[in-house]
Amino acid sequence: MRILHTSDWHLGRSFHRVPLLDAQAAYLDHLVATVAEHEVDVVVVAGDVYDRAVPPLSAVQLFDDALHRLAAAGVPTVMISGNHDSARRLGVGAGLIGRAGIHLRTDPAHCATPVVIPDAHGDVAFYGLPYLEPALVKDVFKAERAGHEAVLTAAMDRVRADLAARPDATRSVVLAHAFVAGGEPSDSERDITVGGVAAVPAAVFDGVDYVALGHLHGCQAVTDRVRYSGSPLAYSFSEATHRKTMWLIDLDASGAVTGERIDCPVPRRLARLHGRLDDLLDDPALDRHEDAWVEATLTDPVRPADPMARLTERFPHTLALVFEPDRAPDDPDLSYARRLRGRDDQTIAEDFVAHVRGGAGTDERERAVLRGAFDHVRVDDGLREVNR
Repeated sequence: MRILHTSDWHLGRSFHRVPLLDAQAAYLDHLVATVAEHEVDVVVVAGDVYDRAVPPLSAVQLFDDALHRLAAAGVPTVMISGNHDSARRLGVGAGLIGRAGIHLRTDPAHCATPVVIPDAHGDVAFYGLPYLEPALVKDVFKAERAGHEAVLTAAMDRVRADLAARPDATRSVVLAHAFVAGGEPSDSERDITVGGVAAVPAAVFDGVDYVALGHLHGCQAVTDRVRYSGSPLAYSFSEATHRKTMWLIDLDASGAVTGERIDCPVPRRLARLHGRLDDLLDDPALDRHEDAWVEATLTDPVRPADPMARLTERFPHTLALVFEPDRAPDDPDLSYARRLRGRDDQTIAEDFVAHVRGGAGTDERERAVLRGAFDHVRVDDGLREVNR
């Protein structure tokens, strides 16, 4: 069986205020063409179809058009909701849409009810695990703890139990939206840390033939059987070095997996430039970036005059400007943003407590209170967005 694995479309998202709807439409054209060109048997979409819980109408129309085209192609499609999607909204009409071969899996309680698709060698069971927010699904799975590993393990236990009751020759594919240890994140993914832990071990998914992951935006293989397709477009400058692709997965009669990367259309290249303004404007080696979307980090000791206007004369698609003057790490004038770079909210809060106490740090009980507060706010923000 030939499977096209994609995820993280984020329909409706922009790039530094540049609308990407046309680029997303071009990607979906490419996806439908790839299905025909490579004789794909099943398309899987591992979450984050939309960029937010209440997407703009233009994004909904684009999604609707994509569903109609995939249904018309007669190729079954299985998709799950991600942490950016509203599971309830995305799942509206799932039963009816399923009759057209578009299978939406957005309800955690039904994660062990697969879409079963046969080929010449028997059945392949596709299990959809939508994004599982631990605080909201802990009771559904009777998990001992409200953490990512606990709820995913409980969900996979249900999957393995269902699979064990099927004929021995049944092959299996799991769709999941999660941060799996060994994956490389970028700046454009929303934080899903719970209790100080975001990543789960790949071993959680043991016992199935292929795991189609979503959430991380870089295409990567955690193992031969556990892979991220990544996002089809770049959504932050941290993805400047990414090769945006989909996985074309072949699942043979024994369940062995082989994969090939299919490149996605690139609307415009990304470039991250770093140096003093005059050097960036004069360096002939930077000619190749003049048509790229540019993030420029200026290292001039003193902020130069009209930097954006001068940059856009040479690099007309400059979208982001960062100032990082060349200074020693202990310079008191070092920017607050640079001092905080690479540190998460928990660490920043703990350091603040130590600062106001004159150097006395937090104990384990206090750290637990801070973690709980951050978890509560993150979950509450998500619920408020979904329930708007």
